[in-house]
Amino acid sequence: MFDHVTIRVSDRKASERFYDTVLGVLGIETEYSDEQFTEWDDFSLTTATAWSPVTRGLHVGFGTSSRERVDEFWQVGTEAGYESDGEPGPRPEYSKDYYGGFLLDPDGNSVEAVHHEDVRHGIDHLWIRVRSVEASKRFYETIAPHAGLRLHRDTPERASFVGDPGTFSVLSGEHLTENLHMAFRASTNEAVNAFHEAATEAGYTDNGTPGERAEYHRNYYAAYVLDPDRNNIEVVNHNR
Repeated sequence: MFDHVTIRVSDRKASERFYDTVLGVLGIETEYSDEQFTEWDDFSLTTATAWSPVTRGLHVGFGTSSRERVDEFWQVGTEAGYESDGEPGPRPEYSKDYYGGFLLDPDGNSVEAVHHEDVRHGIDHLWIRVRSVEASKRFYETIAPHAGLRLHRDTPERASFVGDPGTFSVLSGEHLTENLHMAFRASTNEAVNAFHEAATEAGYTDNGTPGERAEYHRNYYAAYVLDPDRNNIEVVNHNR
């Protein structure tokens, strides 16, 4: 589902230490780091700026191979001084075999290690809290055909979308998710164009017209729009 998810952080070194500490337990190692980004598989971070503020209010769940790895993730994190956001244990309200443990990153985002039957290595799921579930659902339904998504769950408090594989949900709540970047992968440049056209024709804000972004790599072709809470949403074709 996700090509990549990027957060902006207040203290890059502190956040890198956190994610190196806890993601290493899950077998997710740093793949790339330069003066701008640090990347762990499909997750990355960069330093916040005055015009691109800190990402807050996010919940991200990373899949792992066993309940024991979930326990280790939480134990290693708390022993390193990071705050618990929920001890490891079953969460049958999500699914019958769902087992998760939760920590807070240095900017207060909720980071989970999770194991269940269909778990995805890397980012298994995201939860973003929004001002209006209905408005956010309309946005993601608009881009769904071009971003490889489909609506899976629809209630007044929560709308969930699934891809191949992975899920993300928009939820009602007081602590809104702010300044998130999510990128979904396309297989053609035409799909990127169609995403941008569908979103802007529906009245959503352009944040970058379709085109090549050679600063990322040759033939990186992407477009960007803002969702109703002004999170930056991208569809990208790597042309590889």
